Amino acid sequence: MTIISKTILKSAAVAMVALTAPALVSAPAMAQSKSSIAMANYEAAMAKSQAYTVAMTQMQTTYKTDIDAINARAAALQTELKPVVEAYNAAVQKPGATPQSVQPQAQALQAKQQSAQQELAGLRQRINLATAYVEEQIALKLEAAVKATMKAKNVDLVLSPQAVIAREPHVDITDAIVIELNKLVPSVSITPPAGWEPGKANQQQPPAAQPASR
Repeated sequence: MTIISKTILKSAAVAMVALTAPALVSAPAMAQSKSSIAMANYEAAMAKSQAYTVAMTQMQTTYKTDIDAINARAAALQTELKPVVEAYNAAVQKPGATPQSVQPQAQALQAKQQSAQQELAGLRQRINLATAYVEEQIALKLEAAVKATMKAKNVDLVLSPQAVIAREPHVDITDAIVIELNKLVPSVSITPPAGWEPGKANQQQPPAAQPASR
């Protein structure tokens, strides 16, 4: 199992819109409503984009030394952690054990876990920075991709998945946004420039839904 995970930028919060309709609605009116409201998962769109998937594959090779070192150290730390876990479990299972009596073992376990997490976090720094760089390059084109999709699909309002209770399959325009992203940003670099930090230059958040220009 690779240590590179899809750490995708959080999608923008979209306010939930309460939709009400009169008891009698004509067929043309219903069709118009369906075509003007859509749902999109910005995180999924970025993760499915060509630029992101290719970059993640490239990182498996470019950062192989880091990945191997992390995996090896993670396995070693797991081995080191085992006797500490066993000591804690043995203390808990003793007759008459109380939170106070097992506190030394609990503290030792917590300290060991925190130390392991900090060490692995340090080893992951280069990979995490490269992943953030990939995500930011794609995010810079996300708003344009959403707007292009809304115009092409004749959509006036886009809701996030969290704001949708029920929907028809055709309402989801996530894959259409992926297509636009692939046009706007077919590839990205996986090597951050020297001194680059996430969000320091031209950082854009995933766009909130807004009316498309006609």
